[in-house]
Amino acid sequence: MPNDTANRANHKAIETVELSKRFGEFTAVDKVSFAVERGEIFGFLGPNGAGKTTTMRMLMGLIKPSSGSATVLGFDVAKETDAVRRRIGYMSQRFSLYNDLTVDENLNFFGGAYDVRGERLATQKEAILEMAGLKGREREQAKNLSGGWRQRLALGCALLHEPEMLFLDEPTAGVDPISRRQFWNLLYQISNEGRTIFVTTHYMDEAEHCHRLSFIQRGRLVALGTPEAIKREKMHGQVLEIDCSAPDVAIQTLRAAGDLGEVALYGALVHVVAEDVADKKPAIEEALAEAGLELRSAEVIVPSLEDVFVASARETS
Repeated sequence: MPNDTANRANHKAIETVELSKRFGEFTAVDKVSFAVERGEIFGFLGPNGAGKTTTMRMLMGLIKPSSGSATVLGFDVAKETDAVRRRIGYMSQRFSLYNDLTVDENLNFFGGAYDVRGERLATQKEAILEMAGLKGREREQAKNLSGGWRQRLALGCALLHEPEMLFLDEPTAGVDPISRRQFWNLLYQISNEGRTIFVTTHYMDEAEHCHRLSFIQRGRLVALGTPEAIKREKMHGQVLEIDCSAPDVAIQTLRAAGDLGEVALYGALVHVVAEDVADKKPAIEEALAEAGLELRSAEVIVPSLEDVFVASARETS
């Protein structure tokens, strides 16, 4: 047994080889292969329906693959599901808490669910309350906590049994930017302690801070690597960022003008992606002026991950 434990410890946190899942004639995940190193924060990105949740459910042993293989912490997800589940923690985008229970009662409940009791439970609760900044709020009902506090409590519940790995499904959805930043500070702390984190997110600023990430589109991986490597290898062309009045009208105008590049809304700004985009700047300014739009600025910028993923999605559409 010691040799077996040592051998499994030498495995990567996650390894998949042509992992696939089909539902009837529909292929939700199509021959996905990637590896996650132990102790890293790995981002798994993609639009709704791309296959993120299905992939995560296979990795957690909740559904069996149709073909291919995957191991988590050295255990086969299809054949050793109980061993996988004992060693992982999970937090969903919908806070998995009981609203009418207090902070302390939620921790006690999840402690029982994970078979964490007695002195171990007391020690874990103390550490989690300290980590989450919830000391002194033990008797407050979960429903009365703000989104950020509820989020930290849910993370604490997922950590009660001291899992080697965390699966986080859109953990910061609907949470304000300050609370999101505080939450990610906790994730860095957990990662520095040696735990592996597999996280799905729609926030590109969060993806920038993952050690490595992948992008899935229509069930297939279209990008894999560090954020900087993905931007370097997958971004074709330059980005012109435009600040103008009525950006929704500007997008329609620039798309109608033709041959100016890919045009997309980026918050309140407009991004145009094209080879030698600076050469197209005069034509872009002219089209906006003819449409009666005020142009405040138009500058070539370093592409963001969102620019890369928009381009990747369009290439595979």
